[in-house]
Amino acid sequence: MTPPQPAPRTHLRPLVADISAARWLLLGILAASLYFFHGFLIPVLAATIIAVASWGIRDRLAHRMGRTGAASLMVVAILGILIVPLALALSYAAAEIRIWVLWATEVNQQGAATPAWIATIPAAGDWLDRQWLTHIGRPGAIGEIVQAVSGSNIGTVYRGVLTVGSHAFHLALNTLFTLVTLFVFYRDGERIVAQLDRVGGRILPGRWSHMSRVVPATISATVTGMTLIAIGEGVILGIAYWLAGVPSPVVFGVITGFMALIPGGAPLSFTLISAYLVFSGSAFAGAALFVWGSVELFIVDKTIRPVLVGGPVKLPFLTTFFGLIGGVKTMGLIGLFIGPVLMALLMAIWREWQRDADDLPPAA
Repeated sequence: MTPPQPAPRTHLRPLVADISAARWLLLGILAASLYFFHGFLIPVLAATIIAVASWGIRDRLAHRMGRTGAASLMVVAILGILIVPLALALSYAAAEIRIWVLWATEVNQQGAATPAWIATIPAAGDWLDRQWLTHIGRPGAIGEIVQAVSGSNIGTVYRGVLTVGSHAFHLALNTLFTLVTLFVFYRDGERIVAQLDRVGGRILPGRWSHMSRVVPATISATVTGMTLIAIGEGVILGIAYWLAGVPSPVVFGVITGFMALIPGGAPLSFTLISAYLVFSGSAFAGAALFVWGSVELFIVDKTIRPVLVGGPVKLPFLTTFFGLIGGVKTMGLIGLFIGPVLMALLMAIWREWQRDADDLPPAA
């Protein structure tokens, strides 16, 4: 009599496949990493943009003095050429803005008559005089505007401006993290790019090789064609404002630099300031400032920008505006530079998709 054979073991189907479990585990780790390290996102983004935009210079230095030496020299150059001048300009601008806020607080308490240069503007002087007395010169009027715009009273805004130095430590800490990250990118950039290429080739097979060229080119063109030129225009026109006798030239230079990021922003800035000089009795200084600004803008757009980036960065006005405002709202001051770059990348990817769609055969 043969012994009974054991029943064949049935393999139960797992509730979650191995590959699905691995994917969910990877997503969970990425989500946890973003949660714990999201405070470093802005320094990493800033360092990535600066490193990509200046990689050509770093590459030439690395062939002469090695990766570590080139990384050290590049970080010192970024610190001396970009960060220190910007910090000095912003500190001077903050000091001048305190004077503006003090004046606005005094006018809000006591009122103020319309400045003579506004009341004497041809054709519009009387209307501007009435608007001034209604919305600015009347006691309490400025406080009402501040309350409607920001939801805070003018005293709170004044105290916030006076204590702006308390935010300097946070900004300095982010700057330090950016420089450390930038040093690592300059030193180990080739290995990081090689790893990204391996991962990108698996995620986007057939497209990664093209996208990996479009993204760095777009970042470099945007930073060079928009950000660096905007900083240069702010510096040059700020010096012109100082020579022309414009009050608070550092503040207006910083504003002009920010406005230069928007198409048409720089000419609007120096045109309004030139008009102010003309109507306030400095007709020659106003005319000279307008001519200087026009010549400078013509030279930049026709000679410097094409040499640097091979042509202007064609970013629509609305896209640039959203990049600036969204960047400032989300990332603070540094978002003025990161926002337009991210929007430029979005537009570049969108245009690549449009080209791919045009190359597809028509549907039958």
